Amino acid sequence: MVSPALHWDVFCRVVDNYGDIGVCWRLARDLAERGQRVSLWLDDRSALAWMAPAGAPGVEVCDWNEPLRECEPGDVVIEAFGCSLPEAWLRRMAARQPAPRWINLEYLSAEPYVERSHGLRSPQFSGPAAGLDKWFFYPGFTSRTGGLIREPRLLEEQAEFDRAAWLAGHGIAPAPGERVVTLFCYDNPVLPDVLSNFSQTPCLLLAAPGAAAKQLTSLLGPDMRLGALRAQLLPLLTQTEFDRLLWASDLNFVRGEDSFVRAQWAGRPFVWQIYPQHDLAHAAKMDAFLDLYLASASPALAADTRAFWRTWNGMQAWPQQGFDIWRLIEEHRPLVRQWREQLLTQTDLCTQLLTFISKTS
Repeated sequence: MVSPALHWDVFCRVVDNYGDIGVCWRLARDLAERGQRVSLWLDDRSALAWMAPAGAPGVEVCDWNEPLRECEPGDVVIEAFGCSLPEAWLRRMAARQPAPRWINLEYLSAEPYVERSHGLRSPQFSGPAAGLDKWFFYPGFTSRTGGLIREPRLLEEQAEFDRAAWLAGHGIAPAPGERVVTLFCYDNPVLPDVLSNFSQTPCLLLAAPGAAAKQLTSLLGPDMRLGALRAQLLPLLTQTEFDRLLWASDLNFVRGEDSFVRAQWAGRPFVWQIYPQHDLAHAAKMDAFLDLYLASASPALAADTRAFWRTWNGMQAWPQQGFDIWRLIEEHRPLVRQWREQLLTQTDLCTQLLTFISKTS
């Protein structure tokens, strides 16, 4: 651990209100809970009004606008997701003595290049940052990567979690025999097929605000029912409460990066909708994750999972014979638990950052 506490500047441009800012807020809060001081620089802080309305001790939220306010960079500067630091800030970094440690925190991926690129140094030979070193830090799913965000008390909080009480406290009342499903997705043309599948058995579908809620309302109408399926629209939840929603559900449809990771920590079966890219680069990213996740699965389970995930992500058509989704989910329960235990053997992202800084200071 770093001792004494350091001052960290975390820069984030908000592309997706639920994604980039979600990861950066979790990281800032985790660092602060471990005794660090954090300035989180955002070009749009509006999502924090519902994501983290109470803030967090040790975290100062700063407005990233031009001109950037006059202040000296901290001991560590994190450039999240290649957000390109302002030239004025780079000049301040170059002038500071000692120079801050500069980390480029990359997007999460399971692709092989992550292990090769994690921890690489990029000396700056020209421009306002000349003379500085930038270090590349890659989150990931193996011991040769930067790991995943995992708060120190996560397991204890999960062990203390009361599912029934949490659901009741949020006005959610599953009927006897109903499976609870969380739906957090981008617009998805396959959703009608999934709803038709779920309508065959009792199911309570909880839709997150945004694209999921809008599409579900359009498909189900005002009564929010289809056969044995009924749906309920959720309000915006804080990060902490959203985590608990995932813990309380029997199946989680998640999207992007932040909820994808939190679904894995939840230890419940999940289906991922990766952020779509026009050149289909997301297909390779999803397949790389499935290669790791399904390494110990039976050939039949692996094939069925790939087919369903590729269909949900628009990479192939819904098959004429459909999917037996609930059979697939039940077969996934031991696999999800095994995968979670494997991830728990990794050193978490925040600990790795603190260790890395202590070794390079």
